[in-house]
Amino acid sequence: MPQSSTKPFIDVLSGQRQTVPPMWMMRQAGRYLPEYREARAKAGGFLDLCFNPELAAEVTLQPIRRFGFNAAIIFSDILVIPYALGRSVRFEAGEGPRLEPLDDPAKVATLAPRADFGKLEPVFEALKIVRGALDPKVALIGFCGAPWTVATYMVAGHGTPDQAPARMMAYRHPEAFSEIIDVLVDNSVQYLLAQLAAGADALQIFDTWAGVLPPTEFARWSVEPTRRIVEGVRAKVPDAKIIGFPRGAGALLPAYVEATGVDAVSIDWTAEPAFIRERVQSRVAVQGNLDPLVLITGGAALDRAVDNVLANFAAGRLIFNLGHGIQPETPIAHVEQMIRRVRG
Repeated sequence: MPQSSTKPFIDVLSGQRQTVPPMWMMRQAGRYLPEYREARAKAGGFLDLCFNPELAAEVTLQPIRRFGFNAAIIFSDILVIPYALGRSVRFEAGEGPRLEPLDDPAKVATLAPRADFGKLEPVFEALKIVRGALDPKVALIGFCGAPWTVATYMVAGHGTPDQAPARMMAYRHPEAFSEIIDVLVDNSVQYLLAQLAAGADALQIFDTWAGVLPPTEFARWSVEPTRRIVEGVRAKVPDAKIIGFPRGAGALLPAYVEATGVDAVSIDWTAEPAFIRERVQSRVAVQGNLDPLVLITGGAALDRAVDNVLANFAAGRLIFNLGHGIQPETPIAHVEQMIRRVRG
């Protein structure tokens, strides 16, 4: 098939398989890079880094300079939407995010319906800086958290092993929980459109906690809100390229693809290859799905794992990635080894 847009990453999303799959890594701007650690120290806190356009742009570009990936993803966080909605959001060192819990209907009634997008102007500014600095062949990805995953943090006030607080609230108070989801859907659409306007070529919707939901709840709280976001973005930008990542969705992935209308899905390392090829990759591009722990391991185990991903998925439309974010202790030499193996 002829090469088109000059961006191999976008070509795959547009229906054109690439002989050498384009690649990037989730959390590619991160603590495994000494240059990231230096920028993070300069910024102060994590949110300070997210909201400093020059430094956020710098850390977005670092892995592109070092590794020559086919896509950059803007450095930000899924919890900037609750922050723009006026909720208290802070990141404690070693503990992750802390928010004021929205754990009963009375508290949900205090949720602002509209985000103050002025608070997110630094993210759009960073996108513009990165867009200007990137080689035209390299794609720029904007993103948001899926409403279900963002709501899990908003309800509990922090991450939990299985997000039980949000699951319980969705059972106990479905109307109140729906209000949180509706606010997140509407504001996520506006946020993603603003990222496209600032220079993003494609968008990813991260539903990190989709896999904890039973099928009926998955359809209601993961699939349906994502479908509404995709529809809302495409109402304004009909050809917007969107990747969904309902982590842990497993056998529910075909229904997710069918209902949401995404152009690609990210899959984690537990996905069954034949099932994905036949039921998912036959319809959309797939992105993934190297186990981040084998990237830490390196050596022959890493070579075998990379070869497996390519054997399983490279005959179809594939964006090579990890099954989740790269871990801070990953040796840079192993990332280089993976890239050499993929690019042959």
